[in-house]
Amino acid sequence: MANQLLKNIFFIAVLFLFLIVLPAFDSNLNTCQFMRPKKSIVFLVLLFAANAAFACTTCNKKLQQGIFDSTFYPNLFTMLLAFIVLGLVVAALSVLASRREKKNQAYQVQKLTAVPLISAATTLGIGLGGFIDGIFLHQILQWHEMLSNKIPPVTLLNKSVNMFWDGIFHAFCLVVVLVGIVFLFKLFFRKDVIITKNVFWGSLVLGWGLFNLIEGLIDHQILKLHNVREITANVPLWNYGFLLFSVLLIVFGFMLIAKSTGKNINSVTDL
Repeated sequence: MANQLLKNIFFIAVLFLFLIVLPAFDSNLNTCQFMRPKKSIVFLVLLFAANAAFACTTCNKKLQQGIFDSTFYPNLFTMLLAFIVLGLVVAALSVLASRREKKNQAYQVQKLTAVPLISAATTLGIGLGGFIDGIFLHQILQWHEMLSNKIPPVTLLNKSVNMFWDGIFHAFCLVVVLVGIVFLFKLFFRKDVIITKNVFWGSLVLGWGLFNLIEGLIDHQILKLHNVREITANVPLWNYGFLLFSVLLIVFGFMLIAKSTGKNINSVTDL
């Protein structure tokens, strides 16, 4: 009973952490508001105060020891790091776009905005981009796993440990997708939002590209948790190719957004 309680506390803490990091927009979805520092500290304490009870509670003892060792908290933090940076990037882009748009709207009779849809769809695109990475590269193609450069999955134990961290990664992606859906739902109650398929799909692609770029820089280049393709004659080539593909996605996303908004929403093309 106590073990299950600690497990629930852990996942609730993770959920609120993402609600802190990802931009929590107000009812207009034009400004970014973060939770108060005191609440942030409480949820962070809950996140890192949990113990081995929530680490694969139904696994055998040897696997639990393999997961919850001295590297558990560093691994957990590094897993969160890419999502924290992504949340800050989305928040910064939203604030810049909102400020720019307010200046432009001063000269418009009918004040329409594309910022809320861009912010919501970009957040959704980040989460979906994580799922694309996890489903295709981790599971179907099995080019790499979350910690495959640190813990090569050459034994059943190492494979299972990597599977656990892949699950944590997908849990984070799920939370981001849910936050994006909530942001999109709020748009139904607004009449001043520009909603076009190019803005929506462009923002999804933009979010996907941002995820790949930030995750590729942090997990592949800086922390070296894994490579795009572990078993290959030229590992760096695949890593750099992944970054290039990310940049192309970002450019294509911006092009779709700019195509739809054109000269009416200058803030979009100025991001």
